[in-house]
Amino acid sequence: MSLADAAGSDRPARRWFLDLSPLRESPAYLRFWTSGVASGIGTQLTAVAIGIHVYELSGSTAAVALVGGLALAPMILMGVFGGTLVDTYDRRKVLIAASTVSFLAPVGIAVLAWLDVRELWPYYVFTTLSATVGSLVGAARFAIHPRLVPTRLLPAVAALSGVSAGLQSAVGPALAGLLVAGFGFAWTYTIDIALFLLGFWGILSLPPIPPGGGTKLGMAAIAEGARFLRSARNLRTAIALQVAAFAFGRSYAILPAVGALLIGGGATTVGLLAAAGAVGVVASGLLSGPLGQVRRHGRAIAIATAGNAAAVAVLGILLLVLQTTPREVSAERTDVVALVALCVVIALAGAADNVAGIFRTTMMQSATPDGVRGRLQGLFTLVLTAGPRAGDVFAGFLAAAGALWFPPLLGGVLIAVVVLAYVRARPGFRQYDASEPMP
Repeated sequence: MSLADAAGSDRPARRWFLDLSPLRESPAYLRFWTSGVASGIGTQLTAVAIGIHVYELSGSTAAVALVGGLALAPMILMGVFGGTLVDTYDRRKVLIAASTVSFLAPVGIAVLAWLDVRELWPYYVFTTLSATVGSLVGAARFAIHPRLVPTRLLPAVAALSGVSAGLQSAVGPALAGLLVAGFGFAWTYTIDIALFLLGFWGILSLPPIPPGGGTKLGMAAIAEGARFLRSARNLRTAIALQVAAFAFGRSYAILPAVGALLIGGGATTVGLLAAAGAVGVVASGLLSGPLGQVRRHGRAIAIATAGNAAAVAVLGILLLVLQTTPREVSAERTDVVALVALCVVIALAGAADNVAGIFRTTMMQSATPDGVRGRLQGLFTLVLTAGPRAGDVFAGFLAAAGALWFPPLLGGVLIAVVVLAYVRARPGFRQYDASEPMP
């Protein structure tokens, strides 16, 4: 089944490339999007650099996995309560306050690196702070998008969000590898500080964005959001498929070990591998024009997630071949053929995940009432931020206990099983029609 089939229409696509109408029609959105790319590159830069740094200090993939694993519990709490803040107060003010607190994290990590602190726990403290408050930042940003552009442009905004995430994830990791190899960890983290400051420009330039309903802070508001989600079967299914893709398909925690043991090249190789998925995201986003004609969003999400599962499983097979084939690699000697092959497969996984994400984001923003959008986006942002960390724990600990190829191979199979189970159990999700959005 193709995405054209999922559209339920034989109409030709009006455009082949990314729709830039939101950037042209809304100057506020243009500033918001551009500054978000800059600050996001810094965030991704530090996320990859800290993984390399922790692996260098400890030599353990499990220690790298803890960078994300320790943040899971506080991120869950922030995902639950943070969305209520977004629905209760002016969203611009919430975003400014959350970003200010989040700024402490890159500053603290940079100070630790300049002082050559070698204990791991201080790095864990600041990465946990960044991830936790980042959940609130993400919820506010996504809830703001529909207030800056008309409803008809939400699919284009979803595609632009994917391109933004792809640029962040492509440039940040690649830049991290180059900077760590060329200038060291301290300068790498310091550059993140400068990029973070650029992000404030787009936030401060926003107009006031008061909440869309009469939500009051407290447990009643959280209960109201939970009741809405219980009744929103389509949104729950879309979120569940994303959880599966992240929890079982995210293998970034093993990349430092892959670079060191299987293909060589050190930090530069790790940066390229980490950026490959984002290259697929950007490429699929730039070619996302025809996706605007797709109406059956649920079916399209399932197809794209299944494609992601296939790519993740192929990654595991390639790692199995590399691990069982005798070769000589080192920090100075890179297996270029293996590097290219792994980058291509990771890029395909990223492209498939982005296509699913475009339809998922459009579904959530169009089918969710504005009065509960912050709470639902808080949960969704929790998935986007905590999900990859759960995946890092899954991959890191399985690899530490077994082999580097096992987590992605098993993960691909598990994602496919989840997709099949949900598609069979939720016929309403398969028939979801974007022209009549139903949560």
